Amino acid sequence: MYVDSHAHLEGPRFDPDRDLVIARAQQAGIASVVAVGTGDGPGTLDCAVKLACRHEFIYATVGIHPHEAKLAQDSDFIELERLAREPKVIAWGEIGLDYYYDHSPRETQKKVFLQQMALAGRARLPIVIHCRPSIDSDDAWADCLELIDQHWKQAALGGVLHCFTGSWQHARRALDWGFLISFAGNITFPKAHQIRESASRVPLESMLIETDSPFLAPVPYRGKRNEPAFVKEVAREIGSLRGLPMEEVGQRTAANFYRFFSLPQSSRAI
Repeated sequence: MYVDSHAHLEGPRFDPDRDLVIARAQQAGIASVVAVGTGDGPGTLDCAVKLACRHEFIYATVGIHPHEAKLAQDSDFIELERLAREPKVIAWGEIGLDYYYDHSPRETQKKVFLQQMALAGRARLPIVIHCRPSIDSDDAWADCLELIDQHWKQAALGGVLHCFTGSWQHARRALDWGFLISFAGNITFPKAHQIRESASRVPLESMLIETDSPFLAPVPYRGKRNEPAFVKEVAREIGSLRGLPMEEVGQRTAANFYRFFSLPQSSRAI
């Protein structure tokens, strides 16, 4: 049993064969998938909810990605509050800071991040964090973790550091706040030494696995479109790092997922 804790299944790259991709995930033993609801920003914020409502084993998040922070208006936050009450919504995200692309001004990213943490707190939902620093810098990590420390940890709702690329020091700080650390297909890339070092140290009971589909397809699929069935390769790499069978990594990270999000036992069956 495996859980893909982060996938962008609503995107146009899946339009030709989305149903086949979902069927392949089920055939591969993927018990649950989290469809991330940021879409293309305002105007598409309900994309994951629509998908989750059509498939019992798919859950949803809602949020505005830091890339689209500059597009956010008051009406979008009102819509997000409404969507957060949908039964299949289990988290608010992905939200955070991206200083690599800077598609939105950094101060705007911070403002929208803070607004969404406040809304997530009111909705009693954990947050899913996107954090990508500029080249050869920890700038986004420093700012992101400081904002969480000041404005979120007291909510005691925790969250997920998605597609983790930071250092063990970053992970350890988030673990102290009750976060889970999620690893994606880039853990299999030849130069991903820091990611593998973190994955070898994060306690397995505090870990999730994901694809971040359609991005970051793992070896041996690198260069192709990623999809939830490939999350098993992430489990395989973590198992290799820790001397465990990939099936055990899958089972234990799946158990972490259901426990953290307080999902019923029945949700574990396809």
